[in-house]
Amino acid sequence: MFLSSTLRRNRELIEASFQLHQQGLILPDTYVVDLDTLKKNAKQMLAAANQQHIALYFMLKQLGRNPLIAKTLVELGFEGAVVVDFKEAKVMIDHQIPIANVGHLVQAPKAMLKALVAYGCHYFTIFSVEKAREINECAKALGIRQKVLLKVVGPRDMIYSGQTAGFRLDVLPAVIEELKKLEAIEIAGVTSFPCFLYDEEKDTIAPTPNMESLLKAQEMLAEHGIEIENVNAPSATCTFTLNEMKGYPVNSGEPGHGLSGTTPLHAHKECVEIPCVTYVSEISHNFDERSYCYGGGFYRRSHVANALVGQSADHARLYHVEPPSLESIDYYFELDQPCTVSDTVVMAFRFQIFVTRSNVAVVEGIHTGEMKLLGIYNSLGDEIK
Repeated sequence: MFLSSTLRRNRELIEASFQLHQQGLILPDTYVVDLDTLKKNAKQMLAAANQQHIALYFMLKQLGRNPLIAKTLVELGFEGAVVVDFKEAKVMIDHQIPIANVGHLVQAPKAMLKALVAYGCHYFTIFSVEKAREINECAKALGIRQKVLLKVVGPRDMIYSGQTAGFRLDVLPAVIEELKKLEAIEIAGVTSFPCFLYDEEKDTIAPTPNMESLLKAQEMLAEHGIEIENVNAPSATCTFTLNEMKGYPVNSGEPGHGLSGTTPLHAHKECVEIPCVTYVSEISHNFDERSYCYGGGFYRRSHVANALVGQSADHARLYHVEPPSLESIDYYFELDQPCTVSDTVVMAFRFQIFVTRSNVAVVEGIHTGEMKLLGIYNSLGDEIK
């Protein structure tokens, strides 16, 4: 999906990926992250957001909850992380990374709430009154007032399978009255997902009906005497999307793939952000006039199409990739022709590293000729010694 754009805009990363594997510094089934380019992407996005007074909370599930990248983004000026689930929250806490938003898309379980409230998470996203009551009890015990974002759902909103949740707009007035009774809870904003999304027909990122629901929820809260501080509008957050937000009262976004230049828009257009992640494998064997390279990093929405195979970028050949069927385990990727066993394979596709069994290699200096491997991590953010 991103191989051609990465070759065109970040060839040094392709070359570095071959070198790292050929030198035995990384194993197959490793994602390589060009930290210098990611920082450049992040700085440009942060500058655009600051001009519009939009806060950015970084989402790192797609990059394997990587703590090194998280620390880098905090140093650049990001307010903190949005953690997709409670396990990601644990990683950020272990590495002293500020948490801006916890509970979106997965609410925090009861046993973790007191620790999360005590840690100082800026916002908790909630979509049940019961969870609000649990947070309220923890906040009362700690003597603080906890800000929450209400995840709301309108009649035409998009909800992905596996993410079903939210307060329906038609019951929101009753919910508001219940939450007003909780003295240690402050309704500080509203959120939904996805609020912006790539439109394949129009080849652009555009608002979804979920954005309309946020604005309606904001109005309803105002009618009940609650002026919120945060309209949180995540999904596909990048510089292009930030420009699309100008017509809306959005206060925060949550860049994930925007940081790595790998939203669907980046595969089709020359966006501000540059692709900075590759997937590296190795030819394992040939069978029936086809070759097979090691898997482990396949994501079912990857749109993987092609791979470069060889011992260097300059002498690599392009092959078509056939990913495993969705009901199968991705032990191997299939390539359409025989290849030399043990040659390096470099791909670039859409990824969600935290749901794979891949390694993550973070490198810097590839654009100055002084490449340095900063660390190798597993898919859940633990450093591999």
